[in-house]
Amino acid sequence: MHGRSVLVRGGIAVATAAVAMTMAAPAALAEDGAARGRVVDKAGERGYSVNFGDPKHYVPELFELKLSDGSKLKMYCVQIEVDMRTDQDMIERPWNKYPDASSPFNKNNAKINWVLHHGYPAVGLKAIEGALGKNGVKFNEGLSAGEAVTATQAAVWHFSDGKDFDRKKPLMEDNVEAAAADVLALYDYLVGKENVGISAQPKPTLDIGPAKASGATGSKIGPFSVATTGDITELTSKLPEGVKVVDADGKEIKASAIKDGTKVFVDVPKDTKDGEGSFSLKVSGHLDTGRLFVGENYAKVPAQSLIVADSEKTSVSANATASWKQGGAPVTETPAPTTPGGAESGGGNELANTGASATMPLVIGGALLGAGVLMVLLVRRRRSEA
Repeated sequence: MHGRSVLVRGGIAVATAAVAMTMAAPAALAEDGAARGRVVDKAGERGYSVNFGDPKHYVPELFELKLSDGSKLKMYCVQIEVDMRTDQDMIERPWNKYPDASSPFNKNNAKINWVLHHGYPAVGLKAIEGALGKNGVKFNEGLSAGEAVTATQAAVWHFSDGKDFDRKKPLMEDNVEAAAADVLALYDYLVGKENVGISAQPKPTLDIGPAKASGATGSKIGPFSVATTGDITELTSKLPEGVKVVDADGKEIKASAIKDGTKVFVDVPKDTKDGEGSFSLKVSGHLDTGRLFVGENYAKVPAQSLIVADSEKTSVSANATASWKQGGAPVTETPAPTTPGGAESGGGNELANTGASATMPLVIGGALLGAGVLMVLLVRRRRSEA
């Protein structure tokens, strides 16, 4: 599969989503404040069709994911055998929320993270040529974007799905020997001995944990721990008069003073009536390379999971709620976020679309086919949203 993963079996397109859903706009944020967005159809950067020694064709693609604020991410896919979808939101999730417990991703995520940080587009084409040139590697008329996408996505699949090139014919196209040599050169570098892994899981753009906490009046409820890779630009609250968001010393805190790792509290005066309130933070920053995005409806309709290769600056909000009562005891109702640092344990031609699909979703007139709704088919390998 590729950027957009769609399977074509026996020449029949296997639809994956209803047209009405395809046209729906993504919601602003996940309930927990995580970033969310949708794969933009046909907006990715495709590579060559790769040959992994099986009947399927996989077309790597550097997908484009558009977030709810309009900013865009460049993504590779990490589930080669799962269809890419454009009809459901993709939600930012930690590595240990990868939807397939048996996948090699769970033990190789540090290797994948290294590939993303040393492959394309995190590293420019000329910079890659220079890095490999120190080892005596020469590219044919320079490294092209298509070759770099193909090699980088294939390296990701090597670790996420156990795939490897048929080295006698690594690319499915004819008369591409020079491109095949360039792809293999970069691929071997990305999966070779220099890949020592980057085990520190990228932090979320913004997370506040716990999401809910309760306590007694006359106390500071919390702490609420902030995890972010950006700059907090706004702090707003919906709290009764006298109730404030404060730091550990009980001093009212401003947005500019809140950083990654900051702990904040909701200070409730003793004479406050029983009740609850909330506060929200807004952050501006980049979604780190290596962040995982999983389909919102994965349990019902699996969608190819994606991983961030590059991002524009984006803004994300998150909130937390505090409740209190006279004589109440402090109770944390939702666990605080775990510290980032790696996932918990890590016959005829079938065209798998996983990165970028060669086929586009077809407009379905509403007719039913057998037991299911006719869906759109993308024909490309892995570049499909993974």
